[in-house]
Amino acid sequence: MGVIAELLKSTPLPKMVKIKEKFDDTCIPVDQIHDTVFEQLGQKKLEGMIKPGMRIAITVGSRGISNIPLIVRSIADFVKSQGGQPFVVPAMGSHGGATAEGQRAVIEGYGVTEEAIGCPILSSMETVEIGHTEEGQPVRMDKNAYEADGIIVCGRIKPHTGFRGPYESGLMKMMAIGLGKQAGAEIIHQDGFGHFKKNIPMFGTVILRNSKVICGLALVENAYDHTREIVGLTPDEIITEEPVILQRAKSYMPRILFDSCDVLIVDEIGKNISGDGMDPNISGRFPTPYATGGIDAQRVVVLDLTKESHGNACGIGLADVTCMRLFEKFDKEATYPNAITNTVTGELKIPMIMYNDKQAIQLGIKSCNEIDRAHPRVIRIKNTMQIETIEISEGMLEEAAQNPDIEILTQPEEMHFNEQDNLW
Repeated sequence: MGVIAELLKSTPLPKMVKIKEKFDDTCIPVDQIHDTVFEQLGQKKLEGMIKPGMRIAITVGSRGISNIPLIVRSIADFVKSQGGQPFVVPAMGSHGGATAEGQRAVIEGYGVTEEAIGCPILSSMETVEIGHTEEGQPVRMDKNAYEADGIIVCGRIKPHTGFRGPYESGLMKMMAIGLGKQAGAEIIHQDGFGHFKKNIPMFGTVILRNSKVICGLALVENAYDHTREIVGLTPDEIITEEPVILQRAKSYMPRILFDSCDVLIVDEIGKNISGDGMDPNISGRFPTPYATGGIDAQRVVVLDLTKESHGNACGIGLADVTCMRLFEKFDKEATYPNAITNTVTGELKIPMIMYNDKQAIQLGIKSCNEIDRAHPRVIRIKNTMQIETIEISEGMLEEAAQNPDIEILTQPEEMHFNEQDNLW
């Protein structure tokens, strides 16, 4: 037995209880999404935006979005119904390893393939300079999108993980950073996240005024990551209505229904889950000082990396402890371009690496201060997108029983580990 195992072997693990957290589940049924897209894009205010023969670029980002292949297919079908020729451009800044092939692979990993959406995907890192901000910064844009006859900006609106402002994650950011590819994203990140509140609308407005954006399609999800709203917006409405939609999106957000815990165990992180691997609005671990929220956990333990993340372990530095099975999937070429571009290096620092899940969890508990070691307060979630059914330690049962939005599903049980001492 090694020294690490010897030091951790006496740290007991609590019994865990499955609970169900209840949130508002209002959503658009999947079989109504196609018609909803047509209804929103067919509004009178958008009438005539697509004329026969026009080449229309449709943006797709790097986040996992509910029903995104169906939504993009529906947009493409609408464009075709108007006589247009649709194509998709990845709009994700430096993600996908900052390569055209990597960005195409990201969206294909979400099911956005040419076969599924019925139109071409044109992935390129080439950009053109289309103007300057009022402060003199150059504004760059994906060349394929710029040369199109029209652009439909499609993206999800939700709270950002690194700053607060009237525009956070959404259409304005997708234009300012996503369509800027690596070159454009690097320019806007040079001032740091402390300036995003100002820079996002400033850069995004230049895109609106100097390119052929014909409309936006804003997507909003409920607490269960199901499509709740699909909203068609004119270019001017992207400016005026996105902040209103953002406030609604914030009200729909789920959260872990406890204010604090000793240890938060996150089974998996990944770029398909959040730009920061795990959403800080849930985990409470933010990569910058410009945003706050989420649970207050003394230690955060992350155990694995999603397949869809393609080796991008962005966010690993927001954890205190991880294990070898995650670290062995860490691809620097897929991960570091993000930090090189956005200048946020802290979320890529390497936490303590244990040999297996059991040791990682034991270390998380052992390294806590001023806790009830006989009854540690431990929470386990699959990832920050799926927090309907989670596990809590039996020391948190009394608190859970007092919350009407929590249903206790099981009796306390020991954690189950396989022969390698990894959770199953």
